[in-house]
Amino acid sequence: MTALPTFTSLGAGPTVLMLHGIGGGHLAFAPQVESLASAGFRAVAWDMPGYGRSAPIEPYTFKGLAGSCITLIESLQCGHVVLVGHGMGGMVAQEVVARRPELVSRLVLCGTSACFGRAEGPWQREFVAQRTAPLAAGRTMAGLAEVLVPRMIGPGALPEGVRLAQHCMGLVNPSTYRRALEALTTFDRRASLTQIHVPTLLVAGEHDRQAPPALMKKMAQAIAGSTYIELPGIGHLQNLEAPDAFDAAVLNFLRLPRHLLH
Repeated sequence: MTALPTFTSLGAGPTVLMLHGIGGGHLAFAPQVESLASAGFRAVAWDMPGYGRSAPIEPYTFKGLAGSCITLIESLQCGHVVLVGHGMGGMVAQEVVARRPELVSRLVLCGTSACFGRAEGPWQREFVAQRTAPLAAGRTMAGLAEVLVPRMIGPGALPEGVRLAQHCMGLVNPSTYRRALEALTTFDRRASLTQIHVPTLLVAGEHDRQAPPALMKKMAQAIAGSTYIELPGIGHLQNLEAPDAFDAAVLNFLRLPRHLLH
């Protein structure tokens, strides 16, 4: 039996489950939890295994992360959820919809991709090395956040959102962060994109270097009937850099009748 991950929940109505990225935690969706609950939804944000008070899993794989997410969805006893995934959380969301499509009514993918590349590829090795080198040198996650978060954002980022992003990353367990980075390099769901048959919204940031707009546009082309939105002046942390614009895009998508989405 998979352990139930910890999560925060606010509001009543159709359930929207938010899955944070590699440097996040449930707090990374704090603005959205409030907005969605106010708009008549049950807003749920989890702590991915190994984050917050959620127990880590072994092995740390996308299959295992999806299994934890499925356990959480089933425990919410709502039949199905809207899944919102950012970065690595967007990859978990793709894994869940590939394995248990009946549990997902709509999908929102932001700042994410369908593939990270080969684990043994030089770019991937360099990516992991760059991000773990400061930890190996004795730097804390808070120190790492001070370096990494400013590199992820766009010129239009809301300062309060940037501070929250740094705070969230500072709380991440360093060993979980390493495991998550290693898992990232194994992800490849490109072949599954054409099998996504739920209404899907893709949100890109104009200045996102982790999941560039061109990459997300390509994903949108592969997902039948999907909607693509690009936020100007914004980088990788769309929901924190531009919470008002992000929330408006998500709420517009959630309010559209299904027959208008295909």
